[in-house]
Amino acid sequence: MIVVAITGASGVIYGVKLLEVLNDLNIKNSLVISDAAKTVMKNELSMPIEDVINLADNYYEFDDLAASINSGSFKFEALVIVPCSMKTLSSIANSYGSNTITRVADVALKERRKIILVPRETPLRSGHIENMLKISREGGIILPAMPGFYQNPKSVDEQVNFIVGKILDSLHIDNNLFKRWGEK
Repeated sequence: MIVVAITGASGVIYGVKLLEVLNDLNIKNSLVISDAAKTVMKNELSMPIEDVINLADNYYEFDDLAASINSGSFKFEALVIVPCSMKTLSSIANSYGSNTITRVADVALKERRKIILVPRETPLRSGHIENMLKISREGGIILPAMPGFYQNPKSVDEQVNFIVGKILDSLHIDNNLFKRWGEK
């Protein structure tokens, strides 16, 4: 089980693509979408939010602190927050579990489960970097949405696939979403 959380940073397409690929690979997933992400989705996606929710095996409300995923006894292999807003990153770094996303992140860190945060912000200030370092020191993976260009992408989809492929690599899930360095 992979928990996918989509927060209010630009780049919600990364989270949607990850859900699509997990479905294609028959990997069970759960989803949480922040209120801010719903606003961003209306501006960035051409699909209704309900269609995004339907990509998930399980959906949890953003403000449901009693959700099963917020308990250490809930079994999941990994949490991916994609995209991850700086507000969410700061809350996680400073142990402020005030909503379903930051609480499940707290669970992932305390239970030593895999957690991947995909920030999509630039430029970064010192506070952002310090918060990333805090999470990294606790075992979290910081995977910024920085597409590679060595594969000569011809479309935004190829750039999205690169980042989602790197997320899957970090989860140790085989994928062919992008051309790897040195591949013909």
